Amino acid sequence: MSTMELSLAEMMQEMGRKARRAALKLAALKPAAKNAAIEAMAVSFLENTDLIVAENAKDLEKAQANGLSAAAIDRLKLDPKRIAALAGALREIVALPDPVGEMFNVRTRPNGLRIGQVRAPIGVIGIIYESRPNVTADAGALCLKSGNATILRGGSEAFHSNSILARLMDEASASVGLPEGAIQFIPTTDRAAVGELLKLKGLVDLIIPRGGKPLIERISRESEIPVIKHLDGNCSVFVDASADQDMAVKIAVNSKAQRTGVCNAAETLLVHADIADEFLPKVCAALQDKKVEIRGDEWTQRLVSGAKAATEDDWYAEYLDLIIAVKVVRTFEEAVEFINHYGSHHTDTIVTRDHDNAMNFTRMVDSSCVHINCSTRFSDGGEYGLGAEIGISTDKLHARGPMGLVELTTPKWIVFGEGQIRG
Repeated sequence: MSTMELSLAEMMQEMGRKARRAALKLAALKPAAKNAAIEAMAVSFLENTDLIVAENAKDLEKAQANGLSAAAIDRLKLDPKRIAALAGALREIVALPDPVGEMFNVRTRPNGLRIGQVRAPIGVIGIIYESRPNVTADAGALCLKSGNATILRGGSEAFHSNSILARLMDEASASVGLPEGAIQFIPTTDRAAVGELLKLKGLVDLIIPRGGKPLIERISRESEIPVIKHLDGNCSVFVDASADQDMAVKIAVNSKAQRTGVCNAAETLLVHADIADEFLPKVCAALQDKKVEIRGDEWTQRLVSGAKAATEDDWYAEYLDLIIAVKVVRTFEEAVEFINHYGSHHTDTIVTRDHDNAMNFTRMVDSSCVHINCSTRFSDGGEYGLGAEIGISTDKLHARGPMGLVELTTPKWIVFGEGQIRG
């Protein structure tokens, strides 16, 4: 009986059982076998570019009919260049060291026992995400390389794109002998499928949701399985009093406008009062040249033509659009307090020439990624040298920040003895 002939609950149970069986086999696979599967996926994407574009066009047509924003449509779009980038990201994963089986913290005890920790796959990971279909490729390959089976549930707006990518990945895996169920995609847009996935305790070991607050809150509330949250990206750029102002303009513009519909784009600009009168007109003019709408406090509105009044909601907002909230702060401490209160603990950057302020910013700002004198847009697994990522964890346990291969494993203790017994 095919999964489509089962009830929704039965289908999810069957997918969970397949994933569990696959996970046992994946944990024992050699790196060469996993790499061969991921390379086969990359080749398949390139060979089937026209098919992927055609399926993606169905999603784009629906998105336009439903009035999705330009930024949302950009997140959804796959063209030959982006498909080539997907294949390239997979090959970057192939080139990365395999963390599974790596031993660390090894020591020899006085009784001769050799004790250490080894990185092991988590097991079965359920990934629930919205929009960007590249997550299907990244998540499937990262889970596979780290020895985990995965069940993918993409957003309905990208259903056709996700389905074809997952199908090609499954076929590529099978072609090199990987176990059935290593990478599965939930073949329905029925939201109830998510609820059934969250009940698969004992079959699924971890849930990773990526998307907006309503999705994350629902998953966290309903899941019977541990969850690592990848919350919204209300990222900030703080321009300190000592900042190189030309550098600060470039960083602020890049952080906001280089690509707006992504979680590491800046949504808030904070400027120290000591330089606000000189710096704000320059940076806001540069942002407005990029068609960015300014929503500012009273100080900003006084200095910047066309600036709209910011509301309390603006300080919390993840716009994912050509909009930025701008505020003047009177002290370094006020900037830190503002970021910790209004931000989403994703990525925040300081532009400064004051070493002490830079170091204190890294210690005091409670975010998963803290940058000094560079764009928030570098908060990315690829840019950090991890290869593709599963997302940016804003949790503190067990992983924080970009989650690459190592973060998709868990340590366990291994003890080597020669007959020792405890007296």
